[in-house]
Amino acid sequence: MAGPDKKLPPGGSSRAWEALTPALSEWILNAVSTMGFIKMTPVQASTIPLFMGNKDTVVEAVTGSGKTLSFLIPVVEKLLRLSDPIKKHHVGAVIISPTRELASQIHSVLVSLLGFHPPSAAAIRPPSDEDEQLEVFPAATLKVVPQLVVGGSQTPKQDLADFLSSGSNVLIGTPGRLLELLSSKYVHCPQSSFEVLVLDEADRLLDLGFKEDLQNILSRLPKQRRTGLFSASVSEAVDQIIRVGLRNPVRISVKVKSITGAQDKRTPASLQMSYMVTKPTQKIPALKQLLAKLHPTPQKTIVYVSTCAAVDYFQHLLPEVFSDFTVVPLHGKHPPKVRDKNFKRFTESLTSTILLTTDVAARGLDIPLVDLVVQLDPPSDPKVFLHRCGRAGRAGRRGLAVAFITPGREEDFIPFLAVRKTPITLLEEPRISVSDEEAAETVSQMREIVLTDRSIYDKAQKAFVSWVKSYGKHQATSIFRASDLDWNEMGHAWALLRLPKMPELKNWTGDKYLGLDVNFKEFQYKDKVREKHRLEEAETPTARPAKKVERTEAWSGKKAVKELKEERREKRKVKRDTIKISKMNESELKEKKDLDEMIAQVRLQTAAAEEDEWNGFED
Repeated sequence: MAGPDKKLPPGGSSRAWEALTPALSEWILNAVSTMGFIKMTPVQASTIPLFMGNKDTVVEAVTGSGKTLSFLIPVVEKLLRLSDPIKKHHVGAVIISPTRELASQIHSVLVSLLGFHPPSAAAIRPPSDEDEQLEVFPAATLKVVPQLVVGGSQTPKQDLADFLSSGSNVLIGTPGRLLELLSSKYVHCPQSSFEVLVLDEADRLLDLGFKEDLQNILSRLPKQRRTGLFSASVSEAVDQIIRVGLRNPVRISVKVKSITGAQDKRTPASLQMSYMVTKPTQKIPALKQLLAKLHPTPQKTIVYVSTCAAVDYFQHLLPEVFSDFTVVPLHGKHPPKVRDKNFKRFTESLTSTILLTTDVAARGLDIPLVDLVVQLDPPSDPKVFLHRCGRAGRAGRRGLAVAFITPGREEDFIPFLAVRKTPITLLEEPRISVSDEEAAETVSQMREIVLTDRSIYDKAQKAFVSWVKSYGKHQATSIFRASDLDWNEMGHAWALLRLPKMPELKNWTGDKYLGLDVNFKEFQYKDKVREKHRLEEAETPTARPAKKVERTEAWSGKKAVKELKEERREKRKVKRDTIKISKMNESELKEKKDLDEMIAQVRLQTAAAEEDEWNGFED
């Protein structure tokens, strides 16, 4: 059952690191001072003493408020105050994150912190021939050795090999890969060693796709442990529900008062959240004006679009439109090495750079020095809106977040956000004004790029279809409706050469070629192999019907086989689950039941809350 709430205002009681009770170790005080953290943030001042003092905690705090150190410092202090060192191949703490990027960031912050603790630093980076002066510590010395466990960088087998060889005792990673490692018979989490479980971005970890992995991880950890749930929007996922694995937790809610003091905000005071009402064709030129008129010029800008296909398409257009900026694409379907490379390229850039991305970069990430966040497309999940905005204005740094809203029904999104305690105001400074002529010029510039390579045209068609599907799946269905879209305007805004075939356009009687005269027979791929293949297909049109029938027949057979395999797979899963449940003791069965109820209530309450809020506003 949940414990009492502890609400802490932005000001108030002492936030000096030295004032904490229980007191922090001297080396940690030295570390936070050297790292530039002169005093604690409100969430750190309220969370650290409780978490260090053996209290389970559920922490809700505005984005960019310093939650990471709020759990890393207690984790480190707990492990370094044990009576005996953690045995080799034993785990003392597990930190779970929903994404690879966030897990990597947490690991990086922990490694930086442990750089000030000589025994841990030596264990993380074993001495080499160049480190003649490096102190050697006895094997019995208490130390913290973190290991990052995420997909893409290496295989589960390599994760296990690293764990066995490095002496890691703190695991930081995503649910799937952590479960694989914890399932090994060589990895131990006994009551005598295991101290802390942390779930970062807790509401997302409780979302679809994580339920089974999370349940299996919990079943492998001792029940006598400290547990912390941290997020910017905990209340939307775990408020008023049974929290599995938490023993009478204290809830800490740190919010920011609005200027009027009339209501709580879910974003830091240093972040200005605004919107612009612009026609679709004016969004790109409006963004160009915004970047040009802001002083100083933003060094790091994040531009959000709805889909991975949109990133793949606009990454070819925006470098020409924003010639003074470097454009870096990033989305969840990039191979892990590409994601890591592009993310590092953006964070380490010394010139004006735009990160063109999806919601993969919306939550948890502490990207340094982000000046501007622009949402070309509102997110399909309204909860993600403030997470996107929160990439700017972090740790007291001033930031600006601007959402582009299409005139008409979309303007209802503004009061909708206000009902959800995420108020945004009209952007008045700098003043942005885009004429129809300027918009047409930008569209023409982008179309010239598309005409240089048929592969870009293909990406445009795919991106537009994916965007329409995403738009139609928006949770605020009364506001975002594909049937209200101006297809002619949208086609020009996306610099399309023609509108693609899709169900939404079945009854549309407008010009699908958008008034353009493009000779698609002569429209070539830059890639010579693809162009040769296209020409070969064009020369044999009579062979197409026969192939189409053969493909249809073959596909129908494959589909039947696939459905049979899925049915058998589901039966095997049910059988495995039945066997697994039969082997559970009474305590494990209760924990499984609680977790199932929790997930069900999360979904129902979140949906009901959103519907009630909006219905209440309409009333």
